[in-house]
Amino acid sequence: MEPTTVNAPEAPADEPHEPEDSETPEAPSETPDETLGESEDEAPDETEDSEKSETADTEEEAEPEEPEAAEPEEQPTSRRTAALVLAVLALLSAAWFGWSWYGAAHDESLRFSETRDEVLRAGEQAVLNLNTLDYRDLNTGLKLWQDSSTSELYQQIVQGRAAFEREVKKAKTITSAKVLDAAVTELDQHAGKASVIVGVQITVTPPKGEPVVKKTRLMGELTRTATGWKLSALAQAPAGATG
Repeated sequence: MEPTTVNAPEAPADEPHEPEDSETPEAPSETPDETLGESEDEAPDETEDSEKSETADTEEEAEPEEPEAAEPEEQPTSRRTAALVLAVLALLSAAWFGWSWYGAAHDESLRFSETRDEVLRAGEQAVLNLNTLDYRDLNTGLKLWQDSSTSELYQQIVQGRAAFEREVKKAKTITSAKVLDAAVTELDQHAGKASVIVGVQITVTPPKGEPVVKKTRLMGELTRTATGWKLSALAQAPAGATG
């Protein structure tokens, strides 16, 4: 008999080899439980953010309501402010009207004073003019008399002019005057009437002999005309009359 040959079994081809123990194992992936845990941890943060956002929105919406809540407290202050403003305006108005009244009164007083001075000057000059006459120039003298007078006095001068001329020419006198004192005794500037009293010294110089000096007091009435204040009457003042 032939001997039986036993062949060793062949190793299977391309059989996979397990990794050696020396290789570094890969890090184990997170387990579903851990992932779930993290998701649960993150969820509260998102909830908190949402709650904060809603709270902020609520606060923003509530802000406009704050003035309404404060209105009851501000109303008394507003009333006090309005009352203070009205009081200040009333004070200013009173001061303005008071000043206007004072200004008007002051202006009226000033106008009266100016008119009185004007009347006094006109009265003094008119009395001087009507007591000045030179027989050598009667036309100039009598014209000055007419220019200084008005109303009844003017009519008297015009009507008696011829007689004045004859008398003065016959006497050949020169008459001059000087005001010693004068004052306004009455003045109605609205009516345009005034009265004056004038102390005057009259000197009459004859052709021969010494001049005759006489002191007297005359009372005149003046009327305002388009060309100024003029004498409307002139007469001797009663004894004891003063300005």
